Amino acid sequence: MNQRPARDVVPFREAVKAWLVISLQTFGGPAGQIAVMQRHLVDGHRWIGQKRFLHALNYCMLLPGPEAQQLAIYVGWLLNGLRGGLVAGTLFVLPGVLALLALSAVYVGFGDTTVVTALFAGLAPAVVAIVAQAVWRVGSRALTSRLLVGFAVAAFLSLAVFGVPFPIVVAGAGVAGWVLHRWRPAVVTTGGGHGSAKDGPQPLISDDALHHDRPSARRALAILTVGLLAWFVPVAVVAALAGVNSVYTRQGLFFSGTAVVTFGGAYAVLAFVAQRAVEHYGWLAAGDMVRGLALAETTPGPLIMVVQFVAFLGAYHDPGGLNPWAAGIVASLLTTWVTFVPCFLFILLGAPYVERLRGNHALSAALTGITAAVVGVVANLGLYFAVHTLFAEVREVTGGPLHLQLPALATIRPVPMVIAAVAAVLVFRLKWSVLRVLGISAALGLAAGLAGLPGI
Repeated sequence: MNQRPARDVVPFREAVKAWLVISLQTFGGPAGQIAVMQRHLVDGHRWIGQKRFLHALNYCMLLPGPEAQQLAIYVGWLLNGLRGGLVAGTLFVLPGVLALLALSAVYVGFGDTTVVTALFAGLAPAVVAIVAQAVWRVGSRALTSRLLVGFAVAAFLSLAVFGVPFPIVVAGAGVAGWVLHRWRPAVVTTGGGHGSAKDGPQPLISDDALHHDRPSARRALAILTVGLLAWFVPVAVVAALAGVNSVYTRQGLFFSGTAVVTFGGAYAVLAFVAQRAVEHYGWLAAGDMVRGLALAETTPGPLIMVVQFVAFLGAYHDPGGLNPWAAGIVASLLTTWVTFVPCFLFILLGAPYVERLRGNHALSAALTGITAAVVGVVANLGLYFAVHTLFAEVREVTGGPLHLQLPALATIRPVPMVIAAVAAVLVFRLKWSVLRVLGISAALGLAAGLAGLPGI
C-alpha cells in the first residue's frame, strides 16, 4: 500500500474526455463549477471519494485564485499525476478564454451600434443584482458572529469611505483573524471545511491508489523554479520587446500581483481591479468594467476571466507599435497566462503538504477573518457598479482621510434602474440562474434601446 502508484490512476484519454465535458458546463460561479465536478467525478465516474474531494477543496479555499480551477488541477493531479493536473487546469479555463476573447472583439468592434449598445445596457444593471446576491450568499455563510460582521463592516468602510488599498484590507483581516484566534478561538475557528464530509457514493478507486508525491526540498525547488520561470518569462520577453513602460508590461505585472491576492473569489478582487484599471491606468471606463463582468458571467470558467476583457480594451486603446487588434489579443492572452499559471504553481507545490495545512487552526482562523472581510469587499464592488450604472454622473469627495464616490441624484437613469429591480426580483425572489437573469435583462435592454427610451 505504501508503494508509489502508477502515474495514470485512470486511463489518460478517458480523463481528458471527462475534463473537456466538465469545462463546457462550468457556468454559475465557483459553487456551480464545484457542483459540476462533484456530479461527474464523485457521483458519475466515481474516481474519487466524497471525503477526499472535500479534503482537496479545503486546501484550495486557503489559496488565492479561483478555487474551482485549483480543485480541477488538484484532482487531475491525483488521477494522472503532473500531466493530469496540467490538462485538467488548462481545459477548465480554455473554453472561457476563447469565448471571452471573441466577445471582447465584438464589444470593441460593434459596441457603438444600437443593438449591441442596448444589449449591454440591459446586462449592466443585472450585474448589480447578481453582485448583491453574492454579498448575501457569502455573508450568510461567513458572518457567524457579531465580531465577524464587524470585520465585514470595517472592510466595507475602509474601501468605500477611506480608500484603503485592497491588499491592505485583506492582509489586515488575516492578521486580525489570527490574533483573535489566540484571544477567543471559538469566535474565529471554522468547522474545518467546505460543507459536510458525507461519505457519498463509494469510489471505484481507493484513496491509497491515487497519485501522490513525497514532500521534499528537491521537489519543491524544482516546481518552484519551473513555475516562476513559466510565470514571469513571458512578461520579461514582452518588456524586452515593447519596453518596460508599455501597456503589456504594466498589465503583466499588475495582474501577476492580483493573482496572489485573490482571496475570497473573483468578486473580492474585482473592486481593486476596477479601481486601478479605471482610475489609475485608464485602460477602460467604469461602464466598460461593468459590461465586461456581465460578459464574463455568460461564459464558462472562473469569473476572474474578466481581467482578460480589461487587458484587451486597455491594449486596443494604447497599442504602441502593434495593430490595435493584435495588441488586444496579445494583452488578453498574456493577462490570462499570468492570472492562471500561479494556480498550477500553488497546487503542484503545496499538494504534498495538504494534511499539515488542513490541521493548522491558526491558518484556519486567518482564513475566517479574510472570508468575513470579503463580504465587505464584495459589497463595495456592488456599490461601485451600482453608482456607475444607475447614475449618469458621479463625483469624488475627498478631504482628510475621506475618499469616496457619490452619485449625482438628479442624474438617475430610469431604464437601468427598472432593469436592476427586475433582475433583483428574478435573483432573490424567483431564484433564477445567472444565465436566465442575464438573458431577460439583455432582452429588456434591447427592447428599450429599439424603442428609443432615454438612458440606454
